[in-house]
Amino acid sequence: MVNNPKIIIDDEAKKALKDAYMYIKKDSLKNAEKVRIGILKSIEDLIKNPFRYPFDKYRQDKDISYRAYEIFKYRITYHVAESEIRIIRIRHSKMNPLEY
Repeated sequence: MVNNPKIIIDDEAKKALKDAYMYIKKDSLKNAEKVRIGILKSIEDLIKNPFRYPFDKYRQDKDISYRAYEIFKYRITYHVAESEIRIIRIRHSKMNPLEY
């Protein structure tokens, strides 16, 4: 079980979230804020129960410490370790999935 984990968002995931925000902002600042805040809140909520979402079905080795979920049509992929929850990827769910 993970005890008092800290959340780390990889640079690639931060960039993807910023890109999504900027793209949505072109049409609606309100919606861009809603999506950004919603995604960040969902990430923060992982501290309560990091295993609440299923393992990442696109993971080739089926390692169950890699998890994924969708919110606002964005797929969030993360890794659960003893002392941290690392956000690996944030991408729109319409994009082709990447196996890794």
